[in-house]
Amino acid sequence: MEHDLTDIERRDLDPLSYAVASRDRSTIKMVQEALKHGNVALAFQPVLQARAPDRVAFYEGLIRIFDETGRVIPAGDFIQQVEETETGRLIDCAALEQGLKVLSEVPDIRLALNLSARSIGYPKWMRILRKALMRDQTIGERLILEITESSAMLIPELVVNFMTEMRRHGISFALDDFGAGYTSFRYLRDFLFDILKIDGQFVRDTATDPDNQVLTRALIAIAEQMDMLTVAEQVETADDADWLTRNGIDCLQGYYFAAPTIQRPWDMPENRPETAATGT
Repeated sequence: MEHDLTDIERRDLDPLSYAVASRDRSTIKMVQEALKHGNVALAFQPVLQARAPDRVAFYEGLIRIFDETGRVIPAGDFIQQVEETETGRLIDCAALEQGLKVLSEVPDIRLALNLSARSIGYPKWMRILRKALMRDQTIGERLILEITESSAMLIPELVVNFMTEMRRHGISFALDDFGAGYTSFRYLRDFLFDILKIDGQFVRDTATDPDNQVLTRALIAIAEQMDMLTVAEQVETADDADWLTRNGIDCLQGYYFAAPTIQRPWDMPENRPETAATGT
């Protein structure tokens, strides 16, 4: 677990750096307390079929962590600091527990959950997953695990072996934030992801930005060659959505369609039954 600054560390930091480090430590402590007391929830954002945007392909479940007043602690304030720590693993465990509970309660949706490759070897995370798969064999067929490109490349052999094992349970895998990292194409072939999510930096302004248009077309072509479903992340305008659809993207996700919400979107009257999840 993370520790307070030592006297030596305090002496080595200038006042501004010390203030920033102290704030970060305070935020991490709040996160740890929230995890300890179960002050977490999933926010759900739909991933829509590009050529039928009233149809949900699946939902992504995004972990939300609350402080003692009930306010969300912004992930940007802590996620980098905890990625390599046990707190990061416990966040993944909390997200998995929440997501598996939803899949158990709602048998007609598919749900994607984020996963750090570091959590694959974390015993608690694996116990949670295996227990759920033993209890309900249909859960695996409706679970999508999203692994970021940068995370997957840390320990590619472990990720490949894990994916091979979990595919026997019907679990699908998405490569998240594709294009933002440095994936070796050799490993990309070995991974055999089912879904490729194109990073938002290439999606934004594709309707007007020639460079993003070239890059996005190339990423779509790579996915098509490897028989992967494509998802454009962070779609924020109608023009971008239209351009992406015309250029062969399979699915769209972003604030133009819906923001993540803790209220379960499939329970909202306007989403039944016409926009019920259909699967990919």
